[in-house]
Amino acid sequence: MPLEQAEKYRFDVYDITKIWPHSDCPLIPVGRIVLNRNPENFHAETEQSAFAPSHLVPGIEPSNDKMLQGRLLNYPDTHRHRLGANYDQIPINCPYRARVANGIRDGVMSVNGNQGRANNYEPDSLGGPKEDKSYAQHGIHLNGSVGRYPHQHPNDNYEQPRDLFSKVLNAQQRESLMDNIGGDLGACRRDI
Repeated sequence: MPLEQAEKYRFDVYDITKIWPHSDCPLIPVGRIVLNRNPENFHAETEQSAFAPSHLVPGIEPSNDKMLQGRLLNYPDTHRHRLGANYDQIPINCPYRARVANGIRDGVMSVNGNQGRANNYEPDSLGGPKEDKSYAQHGIHLNGSVGRYPHQHPNDNYEQPRDLFSKVLNAQQRESLMDNIGGDLGACRRDI
């Protein structure tokens, strides 16, 4: 969704309790993952895997969603604590057949030969890797005062559950949902 549209959208697009309707924002396929085997070594291929929303390919940038912004920092931080500073060198986390010289050396779980004699700083006078500014993230113009304010957007908390019930669920799913909710609520006292 373009930022201009997001600013004027009918609800706060960063509200984590809301789903953007696909009729307004159709999904855009960006890739495909194929799961074609079970892990052979559960520890090496499952317990050491480290997924994080901050692992983005160039051209895809994160939004201003507050939950996402927190996860961009916290997931890799958790991986560093759980697996070591070089968790991205462990084969399950390393890009397929890539041994990138990224300047990260030494420390716990250095598993790729510690990048040999490669420089671990930039800029250098020895012809090492240089930052490519064409991949820099775009800046976002913000204005206003930071603080805690009451929610300003008109917030219809019933539109999306109503659409889920009437437009997404089929008759059998609606019946199951009503049975599940009614079964639990039927045991409540009347005053509750």
